[in-house]
Amino acid sequence: MKIKKEYLFVFVVIAVLATASFGLAKPNFNKEKPFQLPEKAVEVAPNIFYLGEAFDNGKKVQGFAIINKKKDFGKPGTECGNGICEPGENAKNCPADCGSSNGGSGGDSSCYAVYAKGAIWKTTEPYLLDTTNNDGMNDSFVYNVIATSLETWDNEVSFDIFGTRTIGIIDGIDEIQPDGKNEVYFGDISYEGAIAVTIVWGIFGGPPKNRELVEWDQLYDHTDFDFGNADENPSIMDLQNIATHEDGHSLGLGHPSDTCTEETMYRFADYGETKKRTLNTGDIAGVNYLY
Repeated sequence: MKIKKEYLFVFVVIAVLATASFGLAKPNFNKEKPFQLPEKAVEVAPNIFYLGEAFDNGKKVQGFAIINKKKDFGKPGTECGNGICEPGENAKNCPADCGSSNGGSGGDSSCYAVYAKGAIWKTTEPYLLDTTNNDGMNDSFVYNVIATSLETWDNEVSFDIFGTRTIGIIDGIDEIQPDGKNEVYFGDISYEGAIAVTIVWGIFGGPPKNRELVEWDQLYDHTDFDFGNADENPSIMDLQNIATHEDGHSLGLGHPSDTCTEETMYRFADYGETKKRTLNTGDIAGVNYLY
């Protein structure tokens, strides 16, 4: 049977659209399968891993994965330089959590660290959010908490770094290469004490004016931790507390010195903790330094 040309054209268009819509989805993605870093990942500082190089729209980019752990689950931190990473040709030589030059303390404006001077978002970034979780948090609560935590940082700068929630396919955080989507969801992380992991891709080397961030993804471990509102239940991880910290990584901040215990970007969290919902002096100094 011959197919009329006009029908054949329709079939081709449908096939192309299907490929465009679903071609980027990871095969057999299961968000409950424990997340693991790729074998090539190199730990460049405690709980911070260099993921290597990839390409994004023809540009060579580099990736970092930052694992946020519960207090008492982590090796001692280190300080390096003045809190500003200058990777040069090889970002593996530049941990993303350089500490402040004087160590700093809670409330100290030197208590911040950045991936690299100039590595920022150049445009407002929307995100995908899957609110499904094991902890009984409804869609409205999760959405409002995530939106509020993002806005906490946006309120400190002259433009919105983070956009609004958009619709699309969530197929997992991208540890191999970016896929053009900023994804937030709940799942399982295979590392002991890991509350959440944020992955950031960007251009961290070369002239500062050419540096930029190109993608951020976040995964919250609802298998090993219960999330919710710690004002109501202090025995759980406060979602806003954790999300605000992860958002700091997503906009270009690393971990300050381990003496900076009062900052939102301090690298450990604990049950019932809510102080990271708001930003401290070092956090504000850090985001203002970048933006």
